[in-house]
Amino acid sequence: MAHRPRPSLYISVDIEADGPIPGPYSMLSLGAAVAGRQDADGYTPADPEAATFYRELRPIGDDFVPEALAVSGLDRARLADEGAEPAVAMREFGAWVRDVSQGAQPVMCGYPASYDWMFLYWYLMRFTGESPFGHSGCLDMKTLYATKSRLPLRAVAKRTMPAGLLSRRRHTHHALDDAIEQAELFSNLMAWPGAGV
Repeated sequence: MAHRPRPSLYISVDIEADGPIPGPYSMLSLGAAVAGRQDADGYTPADPEAATFYRELRPIGDDFVPEALAVSGLDRARLADEGAEPAVAMREFGAWVRDVSQGAQPVMCGYPASYDWMFLYWYLMRFTGESPFGHSGCLDMKTLYATKSRLPLRAVAKRTMPAGLLSRRRHTHHALDDAIEQAELFSNLMAWPGAGV
């Protein structure tokens, strides 16, 4: 009898940060939305607003890049007073991921995943010592589209995608809004047969 792999639960994650790399710079907000579940029988999309997580975090240092901070519109001074302690926020996030992914392996997905994963994984390891996604449980939607569309990765941008794949939601640079928008994009990509099919 063939072994059936554990299902994957895809969680769309978006972060806003005040610089290009974690450590010298800070993750200021974290949004996540369950996109869907995949098992041996296929992919089942979720309502991306049904299971979500959002926190704004206290900066971990004084350095920031004004242009990066301007993208999110978040106020570092306010977050220094009101933002969650990173260790608390990351423990809460880890517990949320474990709760929503019971019976499945959680996979972070992002567009593109590289920036968000870099901050997310660094913060999880720095402040909790573990990642509910493991060290490699992430999927890049940009790569997924490039593969299905048979395009070189560097030729891919949302503007090159068929309109029917894109979410109708605006990309606001609010981490939860964008996580929900990207969850819809992910489910659309999973259902799309690809170019020329």
